[in-house]
Amino acid sequence: MRLQFSRRPEFPETHAMVDDDGVLNQEYFQPPKDTQVAAERKWGEDEKRKLLEGIETYGIGCFREISEKLLPDWSGNDLRMKSIRVMGRQNLQLYKGWRGDAAAVQREYERNKEIGLRLGAWKGGALVYDDDGRVLEAIEASNAANPP
Repeated sequence: MRLQFSRRPEFPETHAMVDDDGVLNQEYFQPPKDTQVAAERKWGEDEKRKLLEGIETYGIGCFREISEKLLPDWSGNDLRMKSIRVMGRQNLQLYKGWRGDAAAVQREYERNKEIGLRLGAWKGGALVYDDDGRVLEAIEASNAANPP
């Protein structure tokens, strides 16, 4: 039965999937012998320190430069996603070009977390915008009282 469905004349490559007696050829389903497995990347304190150094030197939004100069194993988009967690805000547009040291980044994280918890907009470790505009109003009021 397996031979009827697995071996099809119009697809010669299917003949290697099943032996003549109907037993699956396990080697067919293994990766090729010359396949190289990519090394698994881990995000740790050293990478976080370099990201913070990059934010201080290049600013938010310059993730390609940070990647090229400090964290070549991580793409610009990877660093943007990590920055969302570091800053505690999903939308980094209002921070575009902003530069700050580790202490300033921590202050912004705490500010964003406070707004998010107060308004119920703290999701997955980041402040997310709401449809009513209350989060944006709170951010603008906080920035007016104490600019980043």
